[in-house]
Amino acid sequence: MAEGSTWPPHATRFLETTRGVLSYAQLAPLLAERVLRVQQDIEDGAFAAHPLDGVLLLSLHHGICGDLVPDWAGRFRATEVEVGRHSPPHSYQVPLLVHGYFADLDARIGDVSEGRGSLLLETLAFAEGRMLSIHPFPDFNGRATRLLLAEILRRLELPPVELAPTDDAARKDYIHALEAADQLDWKPLTEIWKQRLLAT
Repeated sequence: MAEGSTWPPHATRFLETTRGVLSYAQLAPLLAERVLRVQQDIEDGAFAAHPLDGVLLLSLHHGICGDLVPDWAGRFRATEVEVGRHSPPHSYQVPLLVHGYFADLDARIGDVSEGRGSLLLETLAFAEGRMLSIHPFPDFNGRATRLLLAEILRRLELPPVELAPTDDAARKDYIHALEAADQLDWKPLTEIWKQRLLAT
């Protein structure tokens, strides 16, 4: 299933782009190229001087798809969406929620620097789960969130981890964890982060 999609897994989705109307299968390799470029920028420290904030998030999203969907790349969504069984916040709430998210994240990261352990894992779970729950963009929220997480890991001097589930069982656990995170329960996603870091 496409990330953040309300479509069934077998459905063919199409998107109007600067290269014409493309199916998601056609779009995927183009997005992958751009994600890799932004990941390299992250590894090179290109965003190191930038605060963790909404402007950075918008920049990451624009880097993924700015030349493909310029009308809405790097902009918060202006429409209402459904993501599986989750109803993300109303679009007019997104800018304020993103601002609050980064204020909360900044405080949590500050606490982590004084004592890692379980506090670190919950901070990473919050960083991922809350952003995906807000669902700030019309599309490609998963990709933008994974890039943001890569930047957070770099700043915390942690190794890169595999963020996408690799099999059906892992996908089910991940979806369950995200559903819990939608209810502000970070425990299942915290456990996933524990396994991710142990696997590095």
